[in-house]
Amino acid sequence: GQGTLARSIARGGREIARDVRLVSLRQREPTPDEGGTVAREQATGVVEQVTVEQDGPVRAVVRLEGRHGDWLPFTVRLYFYAGAEHVRIMHTFVWDGDPRRDFLAGLGLRADVVMRDEPHDRHIRLAGSQGFHTEAVRGLTGLRRDPGESARRAQVEGRAAGELHPEVASRLHLIPAWNDHTLDQGSADGYTLRKRTGEGHAWVTAPSGTRSAGYGYAGGASGGLAFGLRDFWRLHPARLDVRNAATGLATVTVWLWSPSAPAMDVRFYHDGLGQDTFAEQLEGLEITYEDYEPGFGDARGVARTHELGLRAHDGTPCAADLAAHAAALTEPGLLTCAPERVRAAGVFGVWDLPDRSTPAHAEIEDRLDFLFDLYVREREQRRWYGFWDYGDVMHTYDPDRHTWRYDVGGYAWDNSELSPDLWLWLQYLRTGRADVFRFAEAMTRHTGEVDVHHLGRWKGLGSRHNVQHWGCSCKQVRISNAAYRRFLHYLTADERTGDLLDELSAPEETFLVMDPLRKVREDVYTPDPSALSVGLGTDWGALAAAWLTRWERHGDERARDRLLGTMAGIGALPRGFLTGEARLDLATGRFDTTRDAISVSHLSALFGLPEICAELIALDLGVPGFERAWLDYCRLYLAPPERQEAELGRRLSGISLVQAHSRLTAYAAARTGDAELAAWAWRKFFLDEGDQLNSNPLQREPDWRLTLVDGPHVPHPVHEAPFVGTNGAAQYGLAAIHNLALIGGHLPRR
Repeated sequence: GQGTLARSIARGGREIARDVRLVSLRQREPTPDEGGTVAREQATGVVEQVTVEQDGPVRAVVRLEGRHGDWLPFTVRLYFYAGAEHVRIMHTFVWDGDPRRDFLAGLGLRADVVMRDEPHDRHIRLAGSQGFHTEAVRGLTGLRRDPGESARRAQVEGRAAGELHPEVASRLHLIPAWNDHTLDQGSADGYTLRKRTGEGHAWVTAPSGTRSAGYGYAGGASGGLAFGLRDFWRLHPARLDVRNAATGLATVTVWLWSPSAPAMDVRFYHDGLGQDTFAEQLEGLEITYEDYEPGFGDARGVARTHELGLRAHDGTPCAADLAAHAAALTEPGLLTCAPERVRAAGVFGVWDLPDRSTPAHAEIEDRLDFLFDLYVREREQRRWYGFWDYGDVMHTYDPDRHTWRYDVGGYAWDNSELSPDLWLWLQYLRTGRADVFRFAEAMTRHTGEVDVHHLGRWKGLGSRHNVQHWGCSCKQVRISNAAYRRFLHYLTADERTGDLLDELSAPEETFLVMDPLRKVREDVYTPDPSALSVGLGTDWGALAAAWLTRWERHGDERARDRLLGTMAGIGALPRGFLTGEARLDLATGRFDTTRDAISVSHLSALFGLPEICAELIALDLGVPGFERAWLDYCRLYLAPPERQEAELGRRLSGISLVQAHSRLTAYAAARTGDAELAAWAWRKFFLDEGDQLNSNPLQREPDWRLTLVDGPHVPHPVHEAPFVGTNGAAQYGLAAIHNLALIGGHLPRR
């Protein structure tokens, strides 16, 4: 192992930079019973394995794996493109420490830059919110004696100053050389700039600003290195450093976690409140909606991915070029195709292009736009930014405080609850809108990394919604769901998302770790490899998505066998999907098909099951009984109770989230050509006045509009829509998109 990602970066035969490496600061705090003092350890990342993943005429990809010091595993990918002057870098690390004593005080990418020019021909550029902080190591502007207009202009524009006026040239040694420069983005609202002449001397502050583009340059008129971090201010606290710029070898660091910020603290946010038994924990669930269990709020195994860039220059770039390069890092170009082309390919299940052919159609499209625009606005109003938070949204609103319930148990961060990921991706597919793509991309990056444990005892499982992304004791495959990652991977071939999908190569084995229903079971159950209890909704839907994706990507026969085998098992169950759960033999990958019971859950179909079933049926895999089993579930879930009783011998209980489930009815109507069923689906999608089960605020609110709240009782003015929560928004979006695609021709006039 060694600590260098790249030994040297050269351009035109001239070395620009060397020793590109990862650096980290670990703060170790003694536990109360240990005593002692706080210690900080700096470490260079050690590369343990190098793999060339792609070596083609246009692109090469190198994957490096190792550890930051002796505790944080990392994966770095270097992307090289033919004819390009930059290298794209993807860095992922997994948190792996003792939350009581291990605190990450800094994490960054560092490189040394060769400085050949005279100090006044060396240039530092750091991005502000619009343009660049334009500095020289030894400034020629603003002096008492004028070096000459051409020299001043050249220095500002990044060229060699040339001949200086003798009165200045003879006194250059009396002009301070600014050795160190720092741009520190401590929040989404502000960065500070400072510089100093050297260690042991005071920092001098420069004008600060709001949101830095997170891009910089250090070098001179004969060449230098540009460096940057995508989503710099969104992923705060972040920092850009230039050190030793007045020497022959400067050092630049892009900090993913700024050493200026308080050390990263991932300890659980409360002391447990005495919830030591399942009974007490269920009581907690009743009041704060938090599923707490001692020790389960451990962040071990959560991850974060950052995208960085390095660019070698043969001279200091002009401001316009730097701005263009910073913009390309923040909003990288994406090769894509029109929604019509994707639709014609028949991929990604049930969706169709936007349809405004009638006022009724246009009203639904307007509401889909309203919901997306609302979440973009809320992300900005509520500052849903930060190292661990960016990409997620909140779960439920608190109209009394005019804010989201960021501090209330299970109502805070959403963690993919009820599939906002799917809603956003389908909306992107239909519209082709770049802003929808970027929102969905950020969510997939977040939910796939931060909300899932990638090592440790819960590896392969994700955490339910909580005040902290990893805080909930409900660890399930419904959150690590491959269905939420497939879009980004298949649309971009993103390798890191491929890693996440590969982590789910045998998702069924996670059921040995714990019983998802352990707190509410009335029977005695311990995970048995020959009879694992698998729910046929959230559980099997996630398993099927993982197996299908594994089969699609790798031709994996084991995954194919388990997918088709469990599909056949569901088809063979006397009650099909209505059975609720089945026992899986881990060795054979088959269900016990003797269970004859009826059990439905309001959550079964809300974590990707309708979407994955539609894809499987469209693939025409020839599995007997599977489509019939799914259509029975779709027909009967919202059917009148008397019809349920006639077909099943009993009425279904626990039916709720009616609007969300209208898309199941719509699917059955479309597959069977039943116009009456299509009408019933639309009746359930809109507010059915006779339906006592339906308390969905989105359906009961006729006038979707924003309300301005201002005055001294709120920190700043906000535009709110208190009738919107993420459960309802995501499922409205999915139901609307499905219903328009499946039974749009039956939409009643409004």
